Amino acid sequence: MTSSRRHHLKSLMLQIALNWLEQEAADIAANKEAYMEENCAAPDLSGDQASLVDICKKLHQALDKIDEDRYDAAAKVEKADKEIAELKLKVVELAGVKKPALKKVRMSADAMLQALLGGKHKVTMDLRANLKQVKKEVKEEAGEAVGDWRKNIEDKADRKKMFETS
Repeated sequence: MTSSRRHHLKSLMLQIALNWLEQEAADIAANKEAYMEENCAAPDLSGDQASLVDICKKLHQALDKIDEDRYDAAAKVEKADKEIAELKLKVVELAGVKKPALKKVRMSADAMLQALLGGKHKVTMDLRANLKQVKKEVKEEAGEAVGDWRKNIEDKADRKKMFETS
């Protein structure tokens, strides 16, 4: 399908939709007029002042009744909305809140503290600096072991005899 053909079909569809919208608006207006003629007859304004005052009182009573009905309907809707919200909360509570899986974050202790405390605070978590340094003691036995190896063999031979005799 060529672009000109597609453009032509699109414009036709838009024109049809516009006609439908205009027709729908005209139908709504006609329905409104028919309803008003059926339910609200034109008031008879001919007569003396007492009859006009009586008509006004009737109209005010009708308005008061309509306002009460409207208020009652609004209160019912509000109550139903609150009940719906409470039921939604109960559904969420019953389903339980699923906690998302935590992601591993590779961050040093210093970077973590800086993120928590903010950029102003300079806190270092160099724990190795706080450790005591222990000097390795040089064993004196190592020097003796290098000495007379025959004596060491004789000691082991004596131990061997001790186990054999028992």
